[in-house]
Amino acid sequence: MNKLSKPEKSWVFYDWANSAYSLLITTAIFPLYFKAAANNAGLAATTSTAYWGYANSIATLLVSICAPILGTIADYQGFKKKFFTFFFTLGIVFTTFLAVVPNSQWSILLICYMFTVIGFAGANIFYDAFLVDITTEERMNRISSRGFAMGYIGSTIPFIISIALIILSQQHVIPLSVTVASQAAFVITALWWGLFTIPMLKNVQQVYYIERVPNPVTSSFKRMYATFKHIKSYRPLFLFLLAYFFYIDGVDTIITMSTTYGTDLGISSTNLLIILFATQVVAAPFSILYGKLAEKFRGKTMLIVGIFVYIIICTYAYFMKTTLDFWILAMLVASSQGGIQALSRAYFARLVPKENANEFFGFYNIFYKFAAILGPSLVGLTAYMTKNTNSGVFSLIILFVIGGVILLRVPEATKSSQIKEV
Repeated sequence: MNKLSKPEKSWVFYDWANSAYSLLITTAIFPLYFKAAANNAGLAATTSTAYWGYANSIATLLVSICAPILGTIADYQGFKKKFFTFFFTLGIVFTTFLAVVPNSQWSILLICYMFTVIGFAGANIFYDAFLVDITTEERMNRISSRGFAMGYIGSTIPFIISIALIILSQQHVIPLSVTVASQAAFVITALWWGLFTIPMLKNVQQVYYIERVPNPVTSSFKRMYATFKHIKSYRPLFLFLLAYFFYIDGVDTIITMSTTYGTDLGISSTNLLIILFATQVVAAPFSILYGKLAEKFRGKTMLIVGIFVYIIICTYAYFMKTTLDFWILAMLVASSQGGIQALSRAYFARLVPKENANEFFGFYNIFYKFAAILGPSLVGLTAYMTKNTNSGVFSLIILFVIGGVILLRVPEATKSSQIKEV
């Protein structure tokens, strides 16, 4: 970290800050808290699960629709930081609300959660786009990888504190109920997210921009229209987005459905949390390693390596039977999940024209969000037809093969001017 500039360090620390939300609110603690609240209110398990799915889908859809529009507006001077601050603040405020809303009000909890998703995802659009402002093209792989590594490490600290509070409350070691301990975890998440975002707010500025015009909103829609009208001029970029759509869908599906695989193997929830924690720890140094190797062997080469590792993961999952198998699978995932995400972000950042980075990262966000639809559906359908979860995971090979083949056709990202190639 000492070798990074102040803007680079500040940008990297936002990954350290917001990853606490990813782990505690979307993955580990709040889903269980919501399910318990809905159950106590008399909702059937299937009904609360359906509402949970609807909430995530609606919030994701809203962000995805707004992403390219807001991104295009944010390309004008002074707008990027304002949009980032707005969405970051929205996420922080409603994460705090999760702790103060009575758990008997499950519907209000779910609405607050939807706003946290919008705040988190919206801030990430502009956070990712700031990569072009804080470093050079030659350092993008390294900086993006450091961000993911810091995120993995940073998320584990509030995670350990929060889980410790909940376990101690369950065992009556401390005078707190499990509900209050969970609410404390939400406050810890908000404080962690807010505190470590301060360097980003102070030291990161929009360097590349378009000069303001009298009607920025109207002009933004005209620019979006022009982008689609001349889409052939952006062939390398959109070809990469198509490849990204497929392989990142496989990556995200394996991450989000990992607890389901473990449960089907009979692994206890305690062991699953331990494996989740170990995965976060192992993923950090491997993210940095991917960044360093990308500087030596090129980013595209390492993306292909990451896709190949995931093909091995899907193949191994087909034969998975024991807890040891699940540990091996988790460590294989940890070896590449951060690297492939970090290098994808950096590769895309090097392809886009810097003054239009927000607009194009809006499209990047759309491809990432909508990629979360195909993979789970493929796994679910295959598992249902074969009556075997392992076969469902194995079916994801299709996504990685398609993504890899398309990626091979994308020119290596060396200069932003490549976007003009046809």
